[in-house]
Amino acid sequence: MVGTPLRWDDYATAWARLHGGFDPRTAAPVVRGWLRFAYHVGYLLGRLRVTPTAVTAAGVLLCFCVPLFAVRPSDGPFLAALFVLLASVADSVDGAVAVVTGRNTRLGYVYDSLADRLGEVAWLLAFWLMGAPGALVVAGGALSWLHEYVRARAVAAGMREIGAVTVGERPTRVSVALVGLLVAGLTGLVRPELAAGTITLATAVWVLLAGFGLGQLLSAVRRALLAADAPGPAHVR
Repeated sequence: MVGTPLRWDDYATAWARLHGGFDPRTAAPVVRGWLRFAYHVGYLLGRLRVTPTAVTAAGVLLCFCVPLFAVRPSDGPFLAALFVLLASVADSVDGAVAVVTGRNTRLGYVYDSLADRLGEVAWLLAFWLMGAPGALVVAGGALSWLHEYVRARAVAAGMREIGAVTVGERPTRVSVALVGLLVAGLTGLVRPELAAGTITLATAVWVLLAGFGLGQLLSAVRRALLAADAPGPAHVR
């Protein structure tokens, strides 16, 4: 049974407990402002009895709108960028609703991760429909999927879950999709054929950041798991 929604300080404490001890009250102003915005929206939705799963589902639907609108002439990329922004808000708010209302569950975590991957597939599909080479799009999706797969396997192997430590994290992918679509829309207004080149460049940036981020993550995982496997002082011979 859902209790009274948490106030900000209680929410921040609960959020930190679920994110490796990182306290949102001590975050950088932009991050703190974003998390507090998500908290307020989540608090309101919690009061309205909206479930985290419903917000997650809405976020997936918003992502599916991105490729549908991206191919529209003139304003298509701008509308697609708007849906990316709205989907990213939903991605933050569903977790906030879960924490605020005490509905954070392991199943909800799985749903949220699945929704993130489906959303990124939709964004990359939009890139392809706008003219990005298929091989580049597939590479971006594969590297991003590997990033999350390595993280999940490392946690399953006993590594404590870590926060955003690479340049290829989910917030980076959101930013590349959002900025790439906006810039493609602007260049398309100048000359329509420039939009394809711009979105190709955005896809290449996605691939480069995803690849470098995967390397960073593999290095961090290797250090952490080697340290965990190292014998303690009592075992040293």
